[in-house]
Amino acid sequence: MARKAVSRKRKAPASPGAGSDAQGPQFGWDHSLHKRKRLPPVKRSLVYYLKNREVRLQNETNYSRVLHGYAAQQLPSLLKEREFHLGTLNKVFASQWLNHRQVVCGTKCNTLFVVDVQTSQITKIPILKDREPGGVTQGCGIHAIELNPSRTLLATGGDNPNSLAIYRLPTLDPVCVGDDGHKDWIFSIAWISDTMAVSGSRDGSMGLWEVTDDVLTKSDARHSVSQVPVYAHITHKALKDIPKEDTNPDNCKVRALAFNNKNKELGAVSLDGYFHLWKAENTLSKLLSTKLPYCRENVCLAYGSEWSVYAVGSQAHVSFLDPRQPSYNIKSVCSRERGSGIRSVSFYEHIITVGTGQGSLLFYDIRAQRFLEERLSACYGSKPRLAGENLKLRTGRGWLNHDETWRSYFSDTDSFPNAVYTHCYDSSGTKLFVAGGPLPSGLHGNYAGLWS
Repeated sequence: MARKAVSRKRKAPASPGAGSDAQGPQFGWDHSLHKRKRLPPVKRSLVYYLKNREVRLQNETNYSRVLHGYAAQQLPSLLKEREFHLGTLNKVFASQWLNHRQVVCGTKCNTLFVVDVQTSQITKIPILKDREPGGVTQGCGIHAIELNPSRTLLATGGDNPNSLAIYRLPTLDPVCVGDDGHKDWIFSIAWISDTMAVSGSRDGSMGLWEVTDDVLTKSDARHSVSQVPVYAHITHKALKDIPKEDTNPDNCKVRALAFNNKNKELGAVSLDGYFHLWKAENTLSKLLSTKLPYCRENVCLAYGSEWSVYAVGSQAHVSFLDPRQPSYNIKSVCSRERGSGIRSVSFYEHIITVGTGQGSLLFYDIRAQRFLEERLSACYGSKPRLAGENLKLRTGRGWLNHDETWRSYFSDTDSFPNAVYTHCYDSSGTKLFVAGGPLPSGLHGNYAGLWS
């Protein structure tokens, strides 16, 4: 009996979880080791999993932003030009990418066309006419082209430069014409929603236009019945005059618009040297007016959403305005091309691209607060470049009409720099479409090129 009791006592430690005095090998799970590997209950929860996934996505987003920023920094020095031949068209004033290979453009000779950047094919788009023809001003052309946020509608000028024309995308079928509002040329357009656009005119007013569901539905019905383009005629929803200064009331022409979607605010630049800010939702209400530090030839405006600043181009400077800051905090940088004017400006990442009247493209780094500089050229046979000089890309020759005006006033000069009246990046940020023409108003010519 005593032996049996002892035997049972020795077998006991062989059970799982026995102490260190256990003899022989133990089979099955090592529960103590398993417990050490198991995650704490809070880390096994769904909340922890979702939070961990969110952190990973944020890291990926930050990496993507850094990558895009690096690409934007390096791209300008790598861009190479390929020119397009536009025939006898006169000065491209406006352009926008429709997709990865098509750009829609508007000219001084009132031509709306699409260029395929892969095949160089040019397709002209019919211009929309007013309800009552007559009173069309020649020599002005199309100064603005803008796509709505969902890229389903395109707004531009009509056959009458005082009127607003709306097309449907991607077909470019005509939708409507706003021919009851402005008394002078439309210089700029900005969409403030998918169905509402604002036009800025040389008559000193801003028009608010709405493309209603009823207009779109009737437009679709007309296209299904008739093969001939038929479109509606709409009236402005509101028409607001910008403030006029007593010093120069006749020069209060709205030259450029830019919309801040986050705050629903619309910036406007007038030729008398003022920047105006409007609340723009279902109507337009003025918020402030600020005198610009450089008041000559303020003809272009862009908004950088990431930086919450407006960039205004003038005769020789780009000025940066933050409406939240006092007006004396406006910072300006000189293009070093005095007299030729800043003709176009845009934001891409932290790089601001500047198109000048001398046919130059400059690139300003808003983070470093300086223009990008040239790199030392190491290519055999290339023109030597000095380190420390601003990076400057120059447009090609384009086409110039040697007409009577050229023979009478400009025949001593065979070619002129092509002012960069418009430029736009594609969605990838790796292609830059640049267009314009000779700066003197009396000269007839054009330029268009793809920089990639």
